[in-house]
Amino acid sequence: MWCYNIAIAIYAALIRFAALWNPKAKAWSEGRKDIFAAMRKAIGEGERVVWIHAASLGEFEQGRPIIERIKEEHPDYKILLTFFSPSGYEIRKDYKGADYIFYLPADTVSNVRKFLDIVKPEVAIFVKYEFWLNMLAELRRRKVRTFVVSAIFRRNSIFFRPYGAMWCRALETFETIFVQDDNSQKLLAELGFDNVVVAGDTRFDRVARIASSAKRVAVVEEFKGERPLFVAGSTWGPDEELLLQLVNDNPDIKFVIAPHEMEEARIRHILDSVKGGAVRYTQLEGVALEEKQVLVLDTIGILSSVYGSAKWSYIGGGFGVGIHNTLEAATFALPIAFGPNYLKFKEAVDMVSLGVATSVTNYEELKRWFEPLRDDAALLAEVSRAAKEYTSKHQGATDAIVRALFMSQ
Repeated sequence: MWCYNIAIAIYAALIRFAALWNPKAKAWSEGRKDIFAAMRKAIGEGERVVWIHAASLGEFEQGRPIIERIKEEHPDYKILLTFFSPSGYEIRKDYKGADYIFYLPADTVSNVRKFLDIVKPEVAIFVKYEFWLNMLAELRRRKVRTFVVSAIFRRNSIFFRPYGAMWCRALETFETIFVQDDNSQKLLAELGFDNVVVAGDTRFDRVARIASSAKRVAVVEEFKGERPLFVAGSTWGPDEELLLQLVNDNPDIKFVIAPHEMEEARIRHILDSVKGGAVRYTQLEGVALEEKQVLVLDTIGILSSVYGSAKWSYIGGGFGVGIHNTLEAATFALPIAFGPNYLKFKEAVDMVSLGVATSVTNYEELKRWFEPLRDDAALLAEVSRAAKEYTSKHQGATDAIVRALFMSQ
């Protein structure tokens, strides 16, 4: 354990050093300054706290259905939401579903004890991963009911390596380990864990709720008019290069492109490269939308609703570390394309095997995927039906988890 503690200390020191020039490192470091004083001021004595930890934005989306269900069914509890990453905290720090939102302090023994002394959680929930050894050991020592939800375990994970014993010990903290698939349950059984429930992924519940409550975005409907719409969500530079070729080869189709990060140079490149004309969502005043082929969604918070106006979709990130959220598009019954780095995402692998989604590595592959779906209405209807059916039949994880959390009450 001493080597782990040294690694944590070195990591925190490196982040503080990188903060001198790196904006994300600076946000990570500054967000944790005076955090314990802020927590003491916010969290009242005697409050019944459910603590939910999400590494970043993707994990937050998995935890969100649980948060909202607890708030609906158990309003006597306060929800503490913590993030490790600035990309999660900065975007969701004003989320109204949680009572308190903070960064998670670095996982040192002293930080962990201060944190738990202040929070005194009745229940602790970790979303998907981030097994902080000191935190889990102290939760175990204090006998706090602790769970992990929407988890996935793979053969190459740290638990199955020669030095994985202390990580396996950390798993003993969890009262129940809620996993996404049967393979995870089998792997954990090899390690001797029988407190494993295959509940699935809570994001299916989240996107179903989005779809049921979504309203059409008036500006997007006006922009689309009577023409079919293609929506590309959370795109990066390599995605956009392929999409721009698709745009210019399909002048009769409207496109919404939502970059993952609002970099001015990339947005300008999109605007300048579209032959049929492009406009930014934040600069629509006085623009004749019917004359523009591309709408650049340079805002956040409405992409999920925009999918409801589309016939086809592309999800970015697959030429980088991994694709972004495919389920929001699938729940609106859209065929999906994305780049090659998708194998870490069970839902993407499932949808590729079902023919709902396709991975592409170049423009020719994107074109070969899109043109049959553009030209064959029966094929488009078949793939759309399969996409909706897949998301519908995987709902229910939130019910199973929340029941387990409060079954003793």
